[in-house]
Amino acid sequence: MNSVHYICIVYKNNRFTKQIMGIQERKEREKEDMRRLISEAARKLFLEQGYEKTSIRNIADAIEYSPGTIYLYYKDKNELLFSLHEEAFLKMMQELIKVSGISDPFERLVEMGHQYIKYAIENPELYDLMFIMQAPMETLACRDEIWEDGLKSFGLLKLVIEDCVKAGYFKETNIEIMAMTVWAYMHGLVTIYLKNRMSMFQDNQQLDRIQDSFKLFIKMLKTSL
Repeated sequence: MNSVHYICIVYKNNRFTKQIMGIQERKEREKEDMRRLISEAARKLFLEQGYEKTSIRNIADAIEYSPGTIYLYYKDKNELLFSLHEEAFLKMMQELIKVSGISDPFERLVEMGHQYIKYAIENPELYDLMFIMQAPMETLACRDEIWEDGLKSFGLLKLVIEDCVKAGYFKETNIEIMAMTVWAYMHGLVTIYLKNRMSMFQDNQQLDRIQDSFKLFIKMLKTSL
């Protein structure tokens, strides 16, 4: 085999390999696009109709595909729900972890609160799925599993509060109870807003009220503990 013939063979093989890789990459993109299409339709229906009243056929009809297509990507409705649940928590954790570079623990706690509020307001449907809908917790109970995603985010809050105690911002206290208290306040604050309970204030200053309330809460934390 002369060198020219060899080069031609190598060129053809490389070209064929690139074509195969290109096809595989395209198929992977198409699969991801389909998963995204299914999950977005499911999230919308879960929130509008409720988890129990939403069927795989409903989701398939919404995206104009057959139910069989859904089952190619998700084993059942529970798996689809938990996929949405996990994605939502992953997205929130990515936002909360951004504050990890703040050296002062109290400032880190404050910024974590800002990020939590921001995430809830910018992602109301995801927040509903994560913290308000009952379906994910009922499914966990049926599986006899614990709420791992909740524990991870709660654990992050506990670590920051523990650092605040070590730095002298708070007195020695039950870290878990304090973290629960902070979370309960934050959850209540954003839920009042997301569920339109602030509409009783007809001055279009709901977001200002949230920020003012949070500032007061932080001040109370710093002075009373």
